[in-house]
Parts: sequence; structure tokens; C-alpha cells
Amino acid sequence: MKILVINCGSSSIKYQLLDAASENVLAKGLLERIGISGSKLSHRKGEKKYEFEKDIADHTEGLELIIEVLQSEETGVVKNINEIEAVGHRVVHGGERFASSVLIDDEVVSEIEANNFLAPLHNPANIEGIVAAKKILPSVPHIGVFDTAFHQSMPESSYLYAIPYDLYRKYKIRKYGFHGTSHRYVAERAAVMMERPLKELKIITAHIGNGASVAAVKNGRSVDTSMGFTPLEGLVMGTRSGDIDPAIVPFLQEQEGLSAGEVNDLLNKESGMYGLTEGRFSDMRDIEERAMKNEPTCKRAHDIYEYRLAKYIGAYAAAMNGVDAIVFTAGVGENSPYLRANVIDKYLGYLGISIDVEKNKIRGKETMISTTDSKVKVFVIPTNEELVISRDTSRIVKNGLKELKLWEE
Repeated sequence: MKILVINCGSSSIKYQLLDAASENVLAKGLLERIGISGSKLSHRKGEKKYEFEKDIADHTEGLELIIEVLQSEETGVVKNINEIEAVGHRVVHGGERFASSVLIDDEVVSEIEANNFLAPLHNPANIEGIVAAKKILPSVPHIGVFDTAFHQSMPESSYLYAIPYDLYRKYKIRKYGFHGTSHRYVAERAAVMMERPLKELKIITAHIGNGASVAAVKNGRSVDTSMGFTPLEGLVMGTRSGDIDPAIVPFLQEQEGLSAGEVNDLLNKESGMYGLTEGRFSDMRDIEERAMKNEPTCKRAHDIYEYRLAKYIGAYAAAMNGVDAIVFTAGVGENSPYLRANVIDKYLGYLGISIDVEKNKIRGKETMISTTDSKVKVFVIPTNEELVISRDTSRIVKNGLKELKLWEE
């Protein structure tokens, strides 16, 4: 079975075509600047890379171009569109309704739309992708896989905020968490690498990229995660502040004369590492390079970044009453030996963790970086959200399911 996995943003479509049996990626690419002049498709088939420039008005035109490229004699990997047997869609927010991956029908689309107020920048674009794909590929099943679904196993003690309960009833204000597909994948891989059942393990997964979150995965279920009602809560990120005193918001409104929207933009787009480096850098590679040379501003910012990450890992070890493994994943987590070593060596020695210095030099490859006698195993595991989407899509289609539960009741 060949499965097309798509991830639609407001002006982009990221895609992979996978063979479900072998789990090989046949082709992948990114279409950018949809609805904007200068649209560009970057497509990869094996080691060969191709670029196409063509103005694309909307997601339907964008997917038509992608399908055309996938069928082309030079760039394609299928002879005709009928070889694509299913489409897996990444959907950012499933709210409380979706705790599983589901077969998409009109009712599901309506329920995703009902969650638009929770993710106004993401869900509408995801829906545009679903509508466009169902128009172009109307006879194949379409499956929705939700970023928030994995975290729907959290107990009330984790997801409720200490605000008037009626506001939860009215507006569903609670912790949802994000990056769920990534946390799920790397936790499952860690269990395989440890040769132990996931149901017996306590794993802390750290998805550290420009956006970042940590999850506590106990017996295969997410019991807490650092992102909350929105992706702003939790760790210090590239341009997001992470945790702050909520009273800072009205204080800034009064002192700086800012609107609620302007404060929201400040906390999401002008804060985090960008704010700590005084508007110089948001990319951790730039910051790390200077921190390693003890450049004061970047060293201070990196110290704060490390501390916040270590604090969450320590909190989740307490939340699960222990930890068997810690996993680093995503762009920074997979590629920064400096960050990993600092977090472990400075803060987590009390857990009995010992890092193998040579193994920790790895970048972007799956390996255990702790020593064999370390009480807690530490792994670097590159995430693969597209593979999870493909697997869920395949299982739903092959078994004729309407939904695929992510854990046993």
C-alpha cells in the first residue's frame, strides 16, 4: 500500500509518499508560498533533488502540482494516481473529541472545524488540505492523525488549570499538549531499543526544536507534558517565552500600552532565545556556537534554556515516581551533544545517569548515549512523525476501522 502523508500549513504543504509494507520513503517534498507570488516546490526522489517554481493559488492547485510531480516520468514514483491507496493527514488540534487517529468523513471535518478556536493558525489550514485532497483523491480513505491525541490520556490532575472550573466547561481551557505524534514515536522506539515492553516503562521524551516540549510517558501513556492550552507554555523556545508569571501580561499592557494581541505576539514571536539574546538569534546553532566560546549574552541564554529543560525532566521524574529512560529528539535534541551533556551533567546526576562522552558526539542518529551501567538510559532518537501517520493510516484502512485507539482502556 502506498500512502501519501500530508501536513498543510496556511501557505505550505509538506508531504511524503511511503510504501506501507517496507516503510520506505519513496518521495518527499515541500511546497511553499501558496497564495503568494514566488511559489516553490522542493521535491526529492531518493538522492535526487528537484525544484519547481510556479505560482500556486490555493491548496487544491498545490496538491495537483504535487500529484503531477509524483507521476512524472523523471521525478515520479507512481505511474498513475490510482497507486496512492490512502492519505494520512496531520491535524494539529483534536481538542477533547479526538484521542485517536480516525477515518475522516464529513462529521469528522465538522468536529475539526469546531476546534478551530483552539488552533486558529493551524486547524483551518489542515482542513483546507483535507478538502483539497478529498477533491483530488475522492475514492481513497483519508485518515486524520492529531498532534494532541496522544496527550488525551493525561489525568485531570495534569490537564486542569486552577482557574474557575466554569471556564473549563465554557471554553475548554485546559492543557492539551502538542508534538504528541513525535513523543509517541520516540517512546515506542526507546522501548524497542531497551528490549522491554512499553507498558512497563517510565520514559521522559524531550522534543527539542525551535518549538520544544517534554512529555512524561508512563506505561505507554502520556501523563503530563510541558506545552499547555497553547504551544506557548513550558520550555524556553526559539521565539516563545515558555512559562512566565501570568501577571506579566496585564503589566505589559499597562506599562507599554500594548493590546492583548500585541502581548501575545511579543510572547510568541519576540521572546524565548530571540528575546534573551536581545533580538540577535533564535536559531540554537548560532547561540550554541557563541555559548561554547563564553560570549556573555548567548551563554546566559543557553544556561537558562538548559535549566528550564532540566527542571521539567526532574519534575516528570517525580510525577512518575521514577524514570527508566530519557529521550532527546527533534532538531536540537538530535544534534546538540553540548546541550545534552550540560543538562545531564549539571542537573541530573542524582538520578544515577552517566553519559558516554564518545557516544554523545552523535548527531541525528539513533543510539544510546548513556554508559552501560547508567541507572537511567539516555537515547538520541530522530523523530519520524510521518511514519507514525503512515502506520496509523495503514492499520485503519487494512482493518476497516473508523478509529485507531492509541492505548488500551
